Amino acid sequence: MAEHRAIAHRLRFLLFLLALSTGPAACRHHPRRSTGSPETATLDVSASLARALHAVSFVPSAGFFPTRNLSAATAEAAVFLPLHSRDFLPFSNGQRHPDYKELTLARLRRDASRVRAVNARAAFAVGGVAAADLKPVAEEKFLQSTAAEAIEGPIVSGTSLGSGEYFSRVGVGSPARPLYMVLDTGSDVSWIQCVPCADCYQQSDPVYDPSASTSFAPLSCGSSQCRALDISACRNSSSSPTGDGSCLYQVNYGDGSYTVGDFITETLTLGGSDPVSGVAVGCGHDNEGLFVGAAGLLALGGGPLSFPSQMSARSFSYCLVDRDSPASSTLDLSTAAAAAPSNGSTAVTAPLLRNRRVETFYYIGLSGISVGGQMLSIPPSTFAMDGRGAGGVIVDSGTAVTRLQSSAYQALRDAFRAGTSSLPPTSGFSLFDTCYDLSSRTTVQVPTVSFHFPGGRNLRLPAKNYLIPVDGAGTYCLAFAPTTAPLSIIGNVQQQGTRVSFDLDNSLVGFTPNSC
Repeated sequence: MAEHRAIAHRLRFLLFLLALSTGPAACRHHPRRSTGSPETATLDVSASLARALHAVSFVPSAGFFPTRNLSAATAEAAVFLPLHSRDFLPFSNGQRHPDYKELTLARLRRDASRVRAVNARAAFAVGGVAAADLKPVAEEKFLQSTAAEAIEGPIVSGTSLGSGEYFSRVGVGSPARPLYMVLDTGSDVSWIQCVPCADCYQQSDPVYDPSASTSFAPLSCGSSQCRALDISACRNSSSSPTGDGSCLYQVNYGDGSYTVGDFITETLTLGGSDPVSGVAVGCGHDNEGLFVGAAGLLALGGGPLSFPSQMSARSFSYCLVDRDSPASSTLDLSTAAAAAPSNGSTAVTAPLLRNRRVETFYYIGLSGISVGGQMLSIPPSTFAMDGRGAGGVIVDSGTAVTRLQSSAYQALRDAFRAGTSSLPPTSGFSLFDTCYDLSSRTTVQVPTVSFHFPGGRNLRLPAKNYLIPVDGAGTYCLAFAPTTAPLSIIGNVQQQGTRVSFDLDNSLVGFTPNSC
């Protein structure tokens, strides 16, 4: 016990050595004036408010796990599994909120933690971490090795588990044990809680027992998977005949959450697909944080340890259903080459960019934003990475509300306000500063909001993806927020109802509306 605490203390000490690095504030820009009629979109206030109220009153049962009919293309994919909003899973029953306002506030608190973690991860990668964004790892009680060897560099993960909004049922081990897991494009290390538990949080399913699985196998410290970890240590290497002990891992999250344990390989079974064997995952014996009933996390990031990388996926896609709906969609992964969009396809493609300093995140080429059909006066540099790898725009499944640099957000907000002058304004709500009282309306017309990509392509968002209810009384807010960090994030509120496809071979991101 003492020696394992020593490992944790040494790992924690490394985190305190990180320094602050912040980017300069950007200048404010104003939208171009329109000389024609602005483009508008219709928001069905009655329907979205009904979904919001249903999200509070709906109580999922243990047997409730909705699925959808799969297309032939999906059925032929290498791996697929259903995706579900966290608020409609059985284990969310014990965390019901008294009203939709409280549910929204809880979501926004989780989201703020997530964004701090993403920005801290990006800042560390380009030369420093904001000290205020880092919190010390709690005392570890599990690691009981004979020596702390091969301590590698510090890490701040790109996710906060409490912000995981989409979950699925994943079979772990042989025979497969179904477990609820967070799905996250901002993480590279998958992990599950394991017995024996030195300190495990409460989860919905029984904790995974490696002794009950015939496919469980520990990884050695000399393995390529162990060497790819950002934080690792060896257990019992001095007593091993080869001098190469078993691999220990640690992952720390931006809100102070963490997972520590053995790094192993296991068989994972997703949906009705064939099992995927030999997947390196963390077997966490000491785990703390806001994990909300899930057994662990399935990492979908771009690094070598993520699930898509380990199964050599050449493409994958997901579609995020409305978080206020009990419906589900799928995550699809394929080892085959991605099919080109058909002539009749509504898919919009954008460049998939890689940041050599941050392999985890999926950066995207964004050239501009329009409101009401008019391009905003935002310099292209606002959305670009600099020579150090700072800045840029990522697509993230775990961040809810899209964050834009302050100048870009102000341009969008001011243009949207100008186009909604006929709507009754109301006071701001949490991080939202542009809100309306739509309690007396059934539908409203609002300016369109579109993302523009190189090559003249643009993704026009549905009105429900940027003007959202925040309570049950008819208050709606513009669902964008400013950030002083260099990094911009396209969040899952703006992605809802759109299948987001990652063509890893051809470095493209596709957006196909109404394809859940």
